[in-house]
Amino acid sequence: MQNRRFLINKMTKLNIIIKMKYRTEPEGDLLRIIALKNFSNVRKGDKGGLIEKESNLSQEGDCWVYGEACVSGNACISDNAKVYNNAWVYDNAKVCGKAEVYDHARVWENAWVYNAACVSDNAEVYGNAHVYENAWICGNAKVYDNARISGEAQVGRNARVYKNANVWGSAIVGENACVGEGFTVCGNITTVFMEILKQI
Repeated sequence: MQNRRFLINKMTKLNIIIKMKYRTEPEGDLLRIIALKNFSNVRKGDKGGLIEKESNLSQEGDCWVYGEACVSGNACISDNAKVYNNAWVYDNAKVCGKAEVYDHARVWENAWVYNAACVSDNAEVYGNAHVYENAWICGNAKVYDNARISGEAQVGRNARVYKNANVWGSAIVGENACVGEGFTVCGNITTVFMEILKQI
């Protein structure tokens, strides 16, 4: 009990239904967390974000859910990861290492965000996608299926990276670009604005 970093405040139970662009979250109970001790930039007694159950947030490390951010389903935030603003992590998604998910970003299904990666703005990471190292997904970008984004890569604006595509190195994928099946964008490419698709 003395190693616990937070508890769930059952007095703040919220029945909510979240309507999202592509799906509706099932109605469920989300509970606000309260810090039991000081760690990172969190102080004892601070109210955190909302989680569905204790397993959504590890008791180890400096991970935390802030503000109106939500974590639900079997999703897990661990290590020193942070979820804040109005971000939502759910289904079986994992956010770990020093990763951050914030603004109105969504991470769901079986997606992973880890190392020092960031997902922000209205970006979405889902399917079996992995975003890691120092990669940044922002704007209205979507990364899904089995896509991998790594290195210092950035995917932003209205870009889509999907299927088995890889974006890494210092590559930046923006505007309305689509990077699809089997393609790799890497190195010091500064912008990709065209459609990159491989037809099977």
